[in-house]
Amino acid sequence: MNLRLDNLLKQVEKPARYIGGEYNIAIKEPESVKTRFVFAFPDLYEIGMSYMGLQILYHNLNKEEDIYCERAFAPAGDMEKLLRENHIPLYTLETKTPIKDVDFFGFTLQYEMSFTTILNMLELAQIPLLAKDRGEEYPIIIAGGPCAYNPEPLADFVDIFLIGDGEKSLPELMKKYGEAKERGLTKEEFYKEIAGETGIYIPAFYDVFYNEDGTIKAYEKNFEGAPDKVERCIIEDIEEIDFPTSPIVPIIETVHDRAVMETFRGCTRGCRFCQAGMIYRPVRERSKEKIMNLAMEQLANTGHEELSLLSLSTSDYSQFEPLAIELMQECKKRHVSLSLPSLRLDTFSFNVLEEIQGYKKSGLTFAPEAGTQRLRDVINKGITEKDIYDAVEQAIELGWKHIKLYFMIGLPTETYEDLDGIAEIARNIVSIHRNSGKGGRFNVTVSVSNFVPKAHTPFQWEAQDRTEEFTKKHDYLREKLSIKSVTFNYHDDAVSTYEAVFARGDRKLGKLLLEAHKQGCKLDSWSEYFDLEKWQKAIELSGTDIAFYTTRQRGFDEILPWDIVDSSVSKKFLMSEAKKAVEEKTTHDCRYGCVGCGINRRVECKLGGIYE
Repeated sequence: MNLRLDNLLKQVEKPARYIGGEYNIAIKEPESVKTRFVFAFPDLYEIGMSYMGLQILYHNLNKEEDIYCERAFAPAGDMEKLLRENHIPLYTLETKTPIKDVDFFGFTLQYEMSFTTILNMLELAQIPLLAKDRGEEYPIIIAGGPCAYNPEPLADFVDIFLIGDGEKSLPELMKKYGEAKERGLTKEEFYKEIAGETGIYIPAFYDVFYNEDGTIKAYEKNFEGAPDKVERCIIEDIEEIDFPTSPIVPIIETVHDRAVMETFRGCTRGCRFCQAGMIYRPVRERSKEKIMNLAMEQLANTGHEELSLLSLSTSDYSQFEPLAIELMQECKKRHVSLSLPSLRLDTFSFNVLEEIQGYKKSGLTFAPEAGTQRLRDVINKGITEKDIYDAVEQAIELGWKHIKLYFMIGLPTETYEDLDGIAEIARNIVSIHRNSGKGGRFNVTVSVSNFVPKAHTPFQWEAQDRTEEFTKKHDYLREKLSIKSVTFNYHDDAVSTYEAVFARGDRKLGKLLLEAHKQGCKLDSWSEYFDLEKWQKAIELSGTDIAFYTTRQRGFDEILPWDIVDSSVSKKFLMSEAKKAVEEKTTHDCRYGCVGCGINRRVECKLGGIYE
């Protein structure tokens, strides 16, 4: 394989994407292990190698003597063309083994618009796309990650879905397979043995029946050993879970080229549009001492010149102030820059930012999400305009010259007055700078994304705006934001529509995915690859009614495609939050008392204090 690749790699734009051999990779003799697993990220190398989850699972699998985890990424167009022309199957980076010859081909599902890329990678690996067409000679296809919480659009293609924390469930699954292989079990016999394990969903063990209107009538098990609902796997305490201190160091620049340390998992804030805030509950923290030790080890073992903390809301960490102070001191000693994303912009955070950014002062980011207090209450954002303006005044006083604002349009109950509020906030921030007497260049960037209803959130029943309505709102905002010193950015409207189709889709979408793949759709999160004409043709040929998945309001009594998965946040709580949204009522942060989300049925939530 290496000889065949040598000539090909001279012809592509970035050959280092395809050669492996990076610092800290796992090197094993494939013949000495029981189970071979390929971690596949359905996007380019630069994106996949920036994903911390890859490093965590790679480390946790490869520390097991009998398991070998290797990697694969989607090739760019030039490399794909050469692979096809030369009949070279997609291979692993570590050993250049054709993926079709390993035991497991596992995909992480971070974004719905990667689904066509998964099919393309299967085809490039010379593996049949449909699960029903794959015999014993092919790898088992598995998938996990946030999009696996609605596994149904990929049910025709994936053999096993892993729901929840993978550090525990994935190595256990690999070990069980190694034992099953030694016993000579068939794939189906193996599936039946593991079907009842926490976090494992095997689509083939369920039949779906539909009503005349296209909604789901019932899920019926065709194997008695399968669970009625699949509970997500939850690691109750992440303190002792292995975190990689010798992660792979890429040999080309990646999107996030730095050391990363996870401080805690989960979120307590309860934004009603946010899937991560629901499916990663409860909050589980690492101790400050553990974080410091792991972070310093990682810097020593990688040579990275930047350290970033990873969490959904960095400054919500219970020991954030002493941690930030100690990290700043240690990073200064090592001449390493420190990045603290997702900060609550209070006095301490500003002092931290002043300390770590100094005179450079890159842009400050705020995420009001909505333009009026009414709509921020609907989505349970938990910040006021006073919070925003007080923080901006402090930032300008300290010398910041660039403010970034993130908003979402198409939110439930949104009116054009809410869009006017976005422009008003931007205008007022420009005025605050003008009145500050600071002078000099000043810029406000307003970035707008489109609301996409997600499974397992209070807004999972909501209708999405039509593509044309998103475009109309963007045009309206462009005019309103024609303000000196304000820059306006927004997301592609059609992409958001297709994202929503798959975010809340059912098994019938397998037909659309197959047709989109035939039309050549892949890498659809990249604007240069997304082709609206191909998607429209796929919709026409597959007979898919996309309005059924996007602009249709669902009822609380409807069986939803993802109801087969129990995220451990109760449907009763999600319904209650959906009703409170319509009433414009907020729910407090659960650090200040339990809000009754249901997670305590499964694990102890240590931060709420009062349990339901």
